[in-house]
Amino acid sequence: MNTINKYKSISCLVIGIVLSSIVSCTDFLKEEDPSNLTPGSFYTIPDHAEAALAAVYADMRFYGGDGGIFSSTWQLLEAPTGTSTTETAQNSDLNNLYGLIYDGRTQHVINWWNGLYKVIAQANMVVDRVPAISPMDENQKKKIIGEARFLRAWAYFYAVRLWGNVPLITAPQTASSEDFKPSPSPQEEVYNLIVEDLLAAEAAGLPWMDPSGRISLAAAKSQLAKVYLTMAGYPLNKGNQYYQLAANKSLEVIEYANANPGLINLYPNYGDLHNENSGNRLEHLFMIQYNVIVAGNPMNNMFPNFKPVTFQGPSGTGSTVPTIEFYNSYEQGDRRTVNQEGFFYTSYYTNGSGEPFDLGAPYIFKHFNRAALGTFGVPGNRANNLNVPLIRFAEVLLMYAEAQNEVGGPNALAHEGLKRIRDRATLTTPALGEFTTDSFREAVWRERWHELCYEQITWFDMIRLRKVYNELTNGFENFVGHVNLSSNQPLRNMHLLMPFPLPEMQNNPNLVPQNPDYP
Repeated sequence: MNTINKYKSISCLVIGIVLSSIVSCTDFLKEEDPSNLTPGSFYTIPDHAEAALAAVYADMRFYGGDGGIFSSTWQLLEAPTGTSTTETAQNSDLNNLYGLIYDGRTQHVINWWNGLYKVIAQANMVVDRVPAISPMDENQKKKIIGEARFLRAWAYFYAVRLWGNVPLITAPQTASSEDFKPSPSPQEEVYNLIVEDLLAAEAAGLPWMDPSGRISLAAAKSQLAKVYLTMAGYPLNKGNQYYQLAANKSLEVIEYANANPGLINLYPNYGDLHNENSGNRLEHLFMIQYNVIVAGNPMNNMFPNFKPVTFQGPSGTGSTVPTIEFYNSYEQGDRRTVNQEGFFYTSYYTNGSGEPFDLGAPYIFKHFNRAALGTFGVPGNRANNLNVPLIRFAEVLLMYAEAQNEVGGPNALAHEGLKRIRDRATLTTPALGEFTTDSFREAVWRERWHELCYEQITWFDMIRLRKVYNELTNGFENFVGHVNLSSNQPLRNMHLLMPFPLPEMQNNPNLVPQNPDYP
């Protein structure tokens, strides 16, 4: 069952329980308003815990929220990378992101701050209140708290990478709380909480994979590897010890996958990555859940501008489309560039299912849901329930390859991981002995850019590596001074952090100083 539908059912059950407990004949007029639920009266039975956790999951969908006309919140992590451009240019905030002149008034920045801290607030409530629920099965309780701590860590991991020092809030707050207007905490303290939360999630008794979309052990271990890999690089620069931790943790996932290839593996075909029936399975280790009953897939701003590629006819905004330089940077014969087979499409079918027509340029196909939007001779069902991928097994293979190379050079397993990614793309991989540590490092980075593109990962690679892929030279250059070909603007030191949102600074005078070089 899709997690959204499952949690919708849980919420309805809780409402039913509450109502049935308060309605009686003669006492009806004496009862308090049943809608006035408080944390104290709500967290009393196991179903309340499940419903509260469902709210944390639901709040993750701020990711696809409104970023203004022709724009979405997730575009904050795509526009500055230089791998995409826009065909519409009608959203000034989005234009500023592409032009690298955003500031604390940019709506996408505000949306990310508000969305992440809402997830944190909801998770804090679960972590704080669920332990006292009794009677409740201890294994169920441990699992729910572990999931909530994972989601809190997930939100803080975005926050610390986006803004650096951020307020560290770990308990429910009210207007009378001493830390109601908190000051930013040092990044290392935030990372310490992230690791602590993820280790708790890892020990919470989660299944290795969970097709419902709830947090799994594979997700917890993979996220830990991702955090360790980030801590090894900038800005903490913890180096080899954390590269080793990242290698060890990703290796745990790879060894389980190798022993259980029916549970964790690469999909043989790229089309499976954006088939809604493949969600939360095999390669997809962690996803944000979408269902049109609550919220449909939010990646429509990747559609070309007013071209009839879906059942809706001439529509779409074209506000995130590949740069031709990035598209052309793939190796000749790379299956990922094959029209409608890989990550891009250069032609489609009129109104989603009619006669073929040429698009005139490459567009992003890796989030295109054929079942919902249409394919040749088969009209779309109009229900775009495709989830948004956050961690794929492909990324785990590349994390291990990168981390292992840093601590001891490329070994056979690191080489095998890189080769598996390239084999699926029908590319030849040099033998292990042909690589040096330096050449293997760049080979892995290059695959990260080409394999994980348009999944809101590339920007964070740029930040932790302080390196950017140059599409014209096929090499890497320093972050500061790199010119994004999408806008012909250079990245500056200020872009290593996002600005604090201006409304938040106005509400919280302790949120100072503003990050460097922002007004």
